[in-house]
Amino acid sequence: MRLWIAITDGDWHEFLSGRPDIDEVNFWQPGGQKKFSSLLPGEPFLFKLHSPRNYIVGCGFFAHATILPMSLAWETFGEKNGARTSQEMRARIEKYRRVDADPLADYQIGCILLEQPVFFREQDWIPSPVDFSLNIVQGKSYDLTREEGKRIWERVQPLVSVGAGRAVAESGGVPDVDGPRYGDPAVVLPRLGQGTFRLVIADAYERRCAVTRERTFPALEAAHIKPYSKSGPHRVANGLLLRRDIHSLFDLGYVTVTRSYHFEVSRKIREDFENGRDYYALQGKEIWVPPKPELRPGREYLDFHAENVFRG
Repeated sequence: MRLWIAITDGDWHEFLSGRPDIDEVNFWQPGGQKKFSSLLPGEPFLFKLHSPRNYIVGCGFFAHATILPMSLAWETFGEKNGARTSQEMRARIEKYRRVDADPLADYQIGCILLEQPVFFREQDWIPSPVDFSLNIVQGKSYDLTREEGKRIWERVQPLVSVGAGRAVAESGGVPDVDGPRYGDPAVVLPRLGQGTFRLVIADAYERRCAVTRERTFPALEAAHIKPYSKSGPHRVANGLLLRRDIHSLFDLGYVTVTRSYHFEVSRKIREDFENGRDYYALQGKEIWVPPKPELRPGREYLDFHAENVFRG
């Protein structure tokens, strides 16, 4: 198991550290050329301020990495991007890219999605590891079971609140491990926030509607199969990526997906709206599901929707 110590924008830290109720954050990178790949889901991601303030000032738990246009990152996370407005976020991107201001540019940025972020009180800040060079631009990984990595993690653990430190397995991809984060390091998946849920589902479905294969990303939405209002979790197995109109019909029970992954359309569309030709054309179609079994819709959630939401 590893941790990552990341060079952190001071404005990003100052803004978010004053919001203790935030459940997820987007630790974005202005370049947008390569997805972050140094951690597995559930591993700790530590925030270190720029020199000369060489201190670790907080921690989150890695959930997912992706690349997005700035507009979609703002739409998905808003202030959880660490800025008050999209204009402020744009200005920071342009500052780090060293480009002239362009109010029409929709910059591609790297997004590192972190759950249960914790920001330490200043008196609890942890000095940087002795081998963390001032020349490091983005960050550095450490093995939690060896030397400096173990020492840093032992300092971080007591500062992590119970709610953030005890990450509950709510997503597919890595075996669930129950229990606290104290003692021997173990991968424990963090509970996904709403924004992260949307993007994890989007990437699992290759940013295409599961039913129509539409790939205009702004028109796609992550749907909960078992409704969130009915205790449906933000979990990959409880999600489908759907075109916005199909999502609305799915939530209202006018369409469903069977446990054999076939699309079903209720007769109620015709009865209630005297229409629905385009949807009835999709009746019985097999939807596309991710190749990895752990990313596919859970049959217990599909059964719940068919029995408790679908209008038949």
